[in-house]
Amino acid sequence: EVQLVESGGGLVQAGGSLRLSCATSGFIFDDYAIGWFRQAPGKEREGVSCISSSDNRSYYDDSVKGRFTIFSDNAKNTVYLQMNSLKPEDTAVYYCAARSSCRSRLLVYRGQGTQVTVSS
Repeated sequence: EVQLVESGGGLVQAGGSLRLSCATSGFIFDDYAIGWFRQAPGKEREGVSCISSSDNRSYYDDSVKGRFTIFSDNAKNTVYLQMNSLKPEDTAVYYCAARSSCRSRLLVYRGQGTQVTVSS
């Protein structure tokens, strides 16, 4: 059974930090890129960051560059998103998803999400 389980969300004040985890199982981790997405109420889903397991290259949306860092622990099949200097506009449900590459728009597998709320 394929599973992607996010954790680490919560309520934090602006300027604070959170680390999200995406624990995966049931598929070959090295065959996929893992990306973080977010969706706020009334807004479309947006890609936040992505990491390619094969070459460890990472990508970031301009809105989070310099504040968020994505990294993976291949031994644990887990991808993390370290979020620093959080802003109220970062408030959203964050979820992770597996896809063939960071350039692909097709989400092959995805988790249920974790809520991140940043208060001003």
